[in-house]
Amino acid sequence: MEYYFSEHAKQEIERRFIPLEHIESTLNTPQQITEEREQRQCYQSLVTINNKPFLLRIIVNHESPKKVITLYLTTKIKKYWR
Repeated sequence: MEYYFSEHAKQEIERRFIPLEHIESTLNTPQQITEEREQRQCYQSLVTINNKPFLLRIIVNHESPKKVITLYLTTKIKKYWR
């Protein structure tokens, strides 16, 4: 899939220390895609970092190529997993 990162997303990757292999995997083969507001989707996958489970959420718009708006890791899996 073709995509690019907003400046905000690039900053979040560095600030939150999100491994690039998890980002690429989630963008290419997300375990779930949910509809969000304002023509956006959330690509999400369960990942393990330092033996702890996290949900990686990547907010993407519908443009072509797709633009990664923001991304983050959360432990609130039950809240977001559908």
